[in-house]
Amino acid sequence: MQSDAEVLSLLMGRRAGYSLPRAFYTDANVYQSDLKHIWQKEWIFAAPSAEMPKTGNYITLQIGDYSVIVVRGADGAIRAFHNSCRHRGSRICSAAKGSAPKLVCPYHQWTYELDGKLLWAKEMGPDFKPADHGLKPVHCETVSGMVFICLAEVAPDMTELKKQASRYFDPHDLANLKVAYQSTITEQGNWKLVLENNRECYHCAGSHPSLCRTFPDDPNLVGGDDSAASNLGLEHVQRCEAAGLPSKFLIDPSEQWRFVRIPFLGNAVSYTMDGKAAVSKRVGTVPFDNAGSCLFFHYPNTWNHFLSDQVLTFRVLPVSPTETEVTTTWLVHKDAEEGVDYDLTRLSEVWIHTNDEDRQIVEENQKGINSPAYEPGPYSMAQESGVIQFIDWYARTLENGLIGRFRIAAE
Repeated sequence: MQSDAEVLSLLMGRRAGYSLPRAFYTDANVYQSDLKHIWQKEWIFAAPSAEMPKTGNYITLQIGDYSVIVVRGADGAIRAFHNSCRHRGSRICSAAKGSAPKLVCPYHQWTYELDGKLLWAKEMGPDFKPADHGLKPVHCETVSGMVFICLAEVAPDMTELKKQASRYFDPHDLANLKVAYQSTITEQGNWKLVLENNRECYHCAGSHPSLCRTFPDDPNLVGGDDSAASNLGLEHVQRCEAAGLPSKFLIDPSEQWRFVRIPFLGNAVSYTMDGKAAVSKRVGTVPFDNAGSCLFFHYPNTWNHFLSDQVLTFRVLPVSPTETEVTTTWLVHKDAEEGVDYDLTRLSEVWIHTNDEDRQIVEENQKGINSPAYEPGPYSMAQESGVIQFIDWYARTLENGLIGRFRIAAE
């Protein structure tokens, strides 16, 4: 297994424009470095706020050794806490999601308000101070209907992301959507392989027959650069912007997040087998059906599609060096009725197919990398610019974390 010094050496010696050395996809110590310097330091997408519409609705997440509760309080605010009782440490919530008027530890029934304050603890004596034993908070921010958490002591600034998310997301009005369907699958592959696969469509024509009915696999639209490099993309952006729908390619200087709106193929308006709308009620204030898809990614764990009739969020969480959990959530207008305004199979089938196809791709990729014969290969500059972008962001972020660790140790 690789030590931190060896991980740093591998990073600094990697070949630009090539896939990463084998250890980055297989080694337990590299995985722990990923957790420590990326997953426990950066903002992580947790859920759409629509997944917790009512007081007491909660979800739980596992990020390495950290278990986290995300819950909507009586005041409507969504907060996050470490899922560890302040008595003897038991997990308070074991389910992936649920609803409760209070957070009650199942071990000794210590009871917490939804804002984390300790409400009741049996027979703890006259000197016991409940105010000193509330749940430990986790940084939590709702960004125009998307809930992010951060495990770091000091969370990175989100001011610019919030500003731009408001522009791009608000026409889709996530706060007034509801969860129509959700799926969670576990892929037997390293989390970076899942992200890499998402960041290119080099594989799409040969792997995604359902998706390619409506989604363009033009690398000028879905790569690492401005979609206006495509005449079709430029025309679509200009049309949407003229209608008041923010659509221009926008990427943060760090390249951690990006927005861009791209068109569907032909006359398609949604991810369906026939290209027609999956939901009869349009979301938010999107001005027309054929608004295409606003693509938003935020490294290390989410990509998303904002359409005129639905919003799809994708959440990636690492499970082990070679296991990754992927959760997909389909959101529709809160007043849309299943069986009346949409058919669930028709709404979800394209991405159910696509997710399963991607799972197989990632797992075969992992099996090939597991072989000692694997060596890093060159990326296609024309087709895999998005992968290069992601890998460069990953390498910079991990390198900065490791260098910071050695600097602190030296002091």
